Amino acid sequence: MPSACDSLIEDIEDMVSSTDPTPNERQSARKSIVPRSRKKNESLINEELQADSLIPGTQKIWMKTWGCSHNNSDGEYMAGQLAASGYKMTDDPTDADLWVLNSCTVKNPAEDHFRNSINRKETKTFSAYTVQQIDRVVEVVDEAVKGHSVRLLGQKKDGGRRLGGARLDLPKIRKNPLIEIISINTGCLNACTYCKTKHARGDLASYPIEELVERARQSFQEGVCEIWLTSEDTGAYGRDIGTDLPTLLWRLVEEIPEGAMLRLGMTNPPYILEHLEEMAKILNHPRVYAFLHVPVQSASDSVLMDMKREYCIDDFKKVVDFLKERVPGVTIATDLICGFPGETEEDFQETINMVKLYRFPSLFINQFYPRPGTPAAKMEQVPAHVKKQRTKELSQLFHSYNPYDHKVGERQHVLVTEESFDAQYYVSHNKFYEQVLVPKRAEFKGKMIEVDIYEAGKHFLKGRPVEESKPFTPSIAAPLRKGEVSGLMQVNTHTNTCTPAYRYI
Repeated sequence: MPSACDSLIEDIEDMVSSTDPTPNERQSARKSIVPRSRKKNESLINEELQADSLIPGTQKIWMKTWGCSHNNSDGEYMAGQLAASGYKMTDDPTDADLWVLNSCTVKNPAEDHFRNSINRKETKTFSAYTVQQIDRVVEVVDEAVKGHSVRLLGQKKDGGRRLGGARLDLPKIRKNPLIEIISINTGCLNACTYCKTKHARGDLASYPIEELVERARQSFQEGVCEIWLTSEDTGAYGRDIGTDLPTLLWRLVEEIPEGAMLRLGMTNPPYILEHLEEMAKILNHPRVYAFLHVPVQSASDSVLMDMKREYCIDDFKKVVDFLKERVPGVTIATDLICGFPGETEEDFQETINMVKLYRFPSLFINQFYPRPGTPAAKMEQVPAHVKKQRTKELSQLFHSYNPYDHKVGERQHVLVTEESFDAQYYVSHNKFYEQVLVPKRAEFKGKMIEVDIYEAGKHFLKGRPVEESKPFTPSIAAPLRKGEVSGLMQVNTHTNTCTPAYRYI
């Protein structure tokens, strides 16, 4: 006979009906509840404690996210909805009643961390849902609290059309109150043979421009000074809804306050080629970082063909060369995969030669891992020791040059947004999204300051504040406190300003 903890609900709609109260209604109703007095004996006290522990919305939740900025945006929306529903988010996994794990599917190591976390929790119940079901996280957690295992693995549709993911107007808790991560589309148009993300996110689905502009506008009203645009491929934005990336970017630029900055996300070469002229103009805009992440994966056309990347190496070089010419100082970041099935030594040397040519300041080197269910997993694999050797050789090449030495002595304006990992500095970024470490002074946080560069490392610069220069505040409002829920705003009709309707401490 299975226990309650072993019960499995294939779809939460089998448990939750349209007549059940919403999380916000449940929160309001709790405030008016008056407990009855009962005879206090030991058995009843134990019964009451057990019942209280199963009331959804009263538990502490620890949340962990792996992966890219898109995954982090998803995690912020999950945390915001849970906090707005009454759950208490905690940074201590040992203090939590329930864990919410937001996994990345791109690489084996990320998935291994995810599985190890599940094993470490030694849980009796385990629920799962896809990225398309983010707006139902409260329902899933409610049922998990009751001991039910839930699976929400289907795609969401509206009138037969697949939806792009979580609504942009959902509450969220920003990991950094100064930075808003906005997903402009989900899924992609490619069918790369090694990619597992396509299985999770599906085909391209773009958010309407007006919704994205409104989300950016609200973010600045909540004190954000930097916006990151993210997706599986920002360059493909709008192809499913009759628009394009430059059109969106010019609309967003209109909303950016002076001193605040916009960072573009990853774009694959095929979809940026036709927009190079406009992209150069946008990257030169003073409120847009001159930074673009364009993954190449390999410099061999034969490998790119086996990957089904839909471009050749000359296409990638055209993108890089054009932007370098039209956007002086632009930072181009790229990705490389070592040991893709069928990669010969000659193929690998082409990649080595390309890195020597461009000396990318930001380079993400990945050893190939065959992901189950992908065509590349069925191809003849490069021996493990060869993959490791090529990964090591490419990493050594990357670390053999210092891309920022020529910056020493420059005077730059930088936007300060976070604390360094060692807590010794504040981290800022210059126009080219190069990391600049500055003194940890409270008055610098969230400000645009002027610095003199006096030291350069492999991944950073160090800046000394210019004494006669005063910090500039780009925010049009005070930022939310850490852990405070975004997106729950009320308009004051007397002052026409927005104030938080709910605070999570």
